[in-house]
Amino acid sequence: MERLIIGCGYLGRRVARRWLKMGDTVFAVTRDPARADEFEQDGIIPLVADIRDHSTLAILPTVDTVLYAVGFDRSGDQSIRGFFVDTLGNVLSNISWGKCSRFLYISSTGVYGQEDGQWVDEESPCQPVREGGLACFDAENLLESEGVLLPDGPAFEKCILRLGGIYGPGRIPRREEVRAGKIIAASPEGWLNLIHVDDAARVVVAAADASEFPDLLLVADSCPLRREDYFKELCRQLDAPPVCFEGPGGDSGRAQRALGSKRVSNQKMLASLNLTLEFPQFSAGLSAILAGDNDSDG
Repeated sequence: MERLIIGCGYLGRRVARRWLKMGDTVFAVTRDPARADEFEQDGIIPLVADIRDHSTLAILPTVDTVLYAVGFDRSGDQSIRGFFVDTLGNVLSNISWGKCSRFLYISSTGVYGQEDGQWVDEESPCQPVREGGLACFDAENLLESEGVLLPDGPAFEKCILRLGGIYGPGRIPRREEVRAGKIIAASPEGWLNLIHVDDAARVVVAAADASEFPDLLLVADSCPLRREDYFKELCRQLDAPPVCFEGPGGDSGRAQRALGSKRVSNQKMLASLNLTLEFPQFSAGLSAILAGDNDSDG
């Protein structure tokens, strides 16, 4: 199989390595020549292009699977919406659909803006309130509408994966604040929905080759936890003193995230992909990271 990864970063790199172990050919886009050298050393075929520049994307190859896992580039001058929507449009207009391709788009559970702790699943209404959630939802709608049909049928199959908060080696949210004894500006009662990066990579690989390609899945572990319990567990395993909370202030992205509160159901994901998560709850994933059992990017 031939795979193309656009956004070969924290998650995409792990997916690439899994595909390489399966014997697949993996291409990855980067605008950084130094990163292209890193990809090449890993056995990934680098494509030097910039998804913000439509004219550079003519080099995109025809492949069986496309994974679009792009995170917002805060170093640029584009708005969040412009980055997510415009760059996706650039890619879609340059993809060669010569084969029966599958396109996986990494989105976010931020498209749900519920604040009362209710459960949400694939049928729940999207009510994004944060700028990032609105941008992701607009990009999803673009994917649903752009180039969907050709005269002889669908141009490609699409799967949207709405991920909860990714954590893993080198990425434990708020760890340094806990170690520094800082006050956490958020409600302790809000619900968090997380997914270990290695489990997220397993979901992508399984979805890409599923006999029945899913159109939409929510990707989170099996145990949503209140923010207070997240920090209690983090403090326990870091041997740090308990944190103190204060009400979130301002209108920053972090303050807006702190106001959200929902519980994400992963039942469709587990059932449709026949998966068992390696880290079904945060405490197990955190323990593995801190023990050094999960240091590889595989």
